Amino acid sequence: MPSDTALPTTAPMPVAVEASLVAARSTRPRGLPNWLKILAAAAALYLFIAAINLIGDGMKIVASVPANQEFLKTHVFSLASHPLAGLSLGILVTAIVQSSSFTTSFAVTLVVAGQINLAVAVPIIMGANIGTSVTAILVALAHLRRRREFRRSIAAATVHDQFNLLTVILLVPMEISFGILSRPAQAFAHWLADGKSAFTTDPKQFAFMKMAITPITDGADWLFLRVFGLQPTAGGTLIAVTAVVILFVSLFFLVAFLQGFVKDRLAGLFNRTFFRNAAISFVVGLTATAVVQSSSVTTSLVVPLVGAGILSIRQIFPYVLGANIGTTVTAILAALSLMAVAAGTGAANEAAAASGLALAMAHLLFNVLGTMVFWPLQWLPISIAEGYAGLASRRRFLAAIYILTIFFLIPIIILIVVNR
Repeated sequence: MPSDTALPTTAPMPVAVEASLVAARSTRPRGLPNWLKILAAAAALYLFIAAINLIGDGMKIVASVPANQEFLKTHVFSLASHPLAGLSLGILVTAIVQSSSFTTSFAVTLVVAGQINLAVAVPIIMGANIGTSVTAILVALAHLRRRREFRRSIAAATVHDQFNLLTVILLVPMEISFGILSRPAQAFAHWLADGKSAFTTDPKQFAFMKMAITPITDGADWLFLRVFGLQPTAGGTLIAVTAVVILFVSLFFLVAFLQGFVKDRLAGLFNRTFFRNAAISFVVGLTATAVVQSSSVTTSLVVPLVGAGILSIRQIFPYVLGANIGTTVTAILAALSLMAVAAGTGAANEAAAASGLALAMAHLLFNVLGTMVFWPLQWLPISIAEGYAGLASRRRFLAAIYILTIFFLIPIIILIVVNR
């Protein structure tokens, strides 16, 4: 065939299309300097962590009002007349306040003051474990418009719930019947009492991450409570609402960054280091949460990583288990501090402080036993979370129904039935 009649191997690209491709390439994030990309990602991550803490700070301000505290003591925690009621209260209060530390600290205070006994307080701690995971689900909702991301994110967020729910189903009957948590915790607390003077009286000095975000928290308190002159109840509520907005905005930019130029690099980094195997993942989750002193922060942090496809739900499951154990450090340090303060002030005060430590140890034992059972059986919580995520990605209203049902409707119904 003559060469002048041969068909071209490629069709010429239209000028307009070529120009549009050049323009698109010129607007990609990789045109920015690497240092600027890293700085922007760090700023988004900082605001993301600060927003999670700010939600809890706002609700703590509301709960710190003496009238509100008295209401909690006389009208809310007084409903914990039955272990199931205590469990429901722990879920409900923590989901509202967005801080398991508040619920556990308040429960320890009530135990030390003699307002409730250890058998009632232990289910409250269990409920706090469930209630604190609502933060990660709120983070997953930021992916709602992108179905594949949302499916991965909601699975990563709810696997924490499934672990806690399954552990509660397993241990609550055993606690009611045999005191599987309260009895050994009480004995361990008395054993530790001999070393109480060696512990710090200020456990918050270990909260390095909270120290880093203190300027944001203090600035919000100053703006809403002093400049605007709002009452604590209204001011705290507005701080929490503003924090939710900051959370979603920072998460939007953080996810965009993760899905952009660093996705492949981060995937390799995380797979080679922090999530190289299950044991390392577990230790990272435990250590990070013990340092940050907030499981809401550390568990919520991996949700966008799973949503972006950098990590898988199986990689983060041991991390979540470690975070659950790491979050008990705050209550243990606080209880040990109370024992150090109570030392030498009389047998009654020392016994009351020992009860507070027993409650903190019961919280630790709950998570340790749950980890021992469901780490080998991880297919169960993971399968439930992935099954629900598949449904929620097709019918996204199920995400709202899940939050309302698990964290509010069921606990309220149980409280009504038990206390009528």
